[in-house]
Amino acid sequence: MIAPTDLREIIRSGLLSFPVTPFDGEDRFAPKPFMDHLSWLSDYDVAGLIVAGGTGEMFSLTPGEIVEVVKAARSVSGDAPVIAGCGYGTRVACDLAREIEAAGGDGILLLPHYLTEAPQDGVADRIRQVCRATNMGVIVYNRGQSRVSAETLAQLADECPNLIGFKDGTGDIDTVRRVTLQLGDRLSYIGGMPTHELFAQAYRGAGMPTYSSAVFNFVPATALEFHRAFTAGDDATCERLLQEFYYPFAAIRDRKTGYAVSAIKAGVALRGFATGPVRAPLTSLTEEEVEMMRQLIAGRS
Repeated sequence: MIAPTDLREIIRSGLLSFPVTPFDGEDRFAPKPFMDHLSWLSDYDVAGLIVAGGTGEMFSLTPGEIVEVVKAARSVSGDAPVIAGCGYGTRVACDLAREIEAAGGDGILLLPHYLTEAPQDGVADRIRQVCRATNMGVIVYNRGQSRVSAETLAQLADECPNLIGFKDGTGDIDTVRRVTLQLGDRLSYIGGMPTHELFAQAYRGAGMPTYSSAVFNFVPATALEFHRAFTAGDDATCERLLQEFYYPFAAIRDRKTGYAVSAIKAGVALRGFATGPVRAPLTSLTEEEVEMMRQLIAGRS
């Protein structure tokens, strides 16, 4: 296991990959297509893999399946850190964090609790308990109804040495800037909006030097070209890629709720990997939309 402080530095500025989770014809996790896909992606340099995350349909996986995904990723990841989605209720999240660690994980991305609203001190206590349940590095994900303030996060960072990162998927730039100003180098900061390349330049101005890329799943060279340009402050290249690829992709993605995941899985399938469909409550792209994806990625790597 990579030490939490080392993991924090590894992910501080590099691109993070969000692999999809393939299913077979009986709706079970399919490890071979998953490992084949990761092996293909291994030719491209990323700071780490976040498996069974949002793009990996963690919300539709059982805890046991998440552990299977971690084991499969560990077997082919080489030196790349393996970070896994972790969530659900507090006790389930604590147990799952321990199991991910035992399966060879290097860290967890703590996704929101579900259904119920919660006060700030309750959200903080859940994060605290999960941090104490594992030796791995923990990245907190502000998304949905689970949002920590800068003040809460600063308190947790003092209490939990293995709290190493903050990821935002809310679009609340005010909170993001408060967090990055107050916490400074104590945490790594990751942009986590769906198709975050659309927001990356704005988030850079709020102090977030990197992000996770879902499109890396099927156009890894394009994703890395954008990230290199973003890191170098080459806004002209970023804007060209936004016009050529990212905005047309977003037009497909926005045709139906949930397509932020479904379109990525369709892209991976078009690269020749047996992904299977998305699980309910998500729905797969129509044949027409798959053809739109095919035309979008033609000639692009």
